[in-house]
Amino acid sequence: MGCIDEMDYKILLPSSSIKECADFIKKNFKEIYYVNQGYRIFNTYLIGISPIPVAVDDDYVIMPYVKPCHGSFVLKIKGKEEVKRLRAGK
Repeated sequence: MGCIDEMDYKILLPSSSIKECADFIKKNFKEIYYVNQGYRIFNTYLIGISPIPVAVDDDYVIMPYVKPCHGSFVLKIKGKEEVKRLRAGK
């Protein structure tokens, strides 16, 4: 898996704070997993305030993403293997 910028993703919430991203995920999705800062997903380490909510919707992962110098976003990315790994608690 490559860089997030090279993946096919959809921005669900643009240019927001880390807290706004977390609140958006908790409010809009039912299947949520909480991970610690530094959790590796799609070959990227998550930045944020632990615990970080990461949601699953079918074969998609909904996650907060912090891009230095650009802010925080909520992204929706297809990823069956990452969904399986989240559900397995790994």
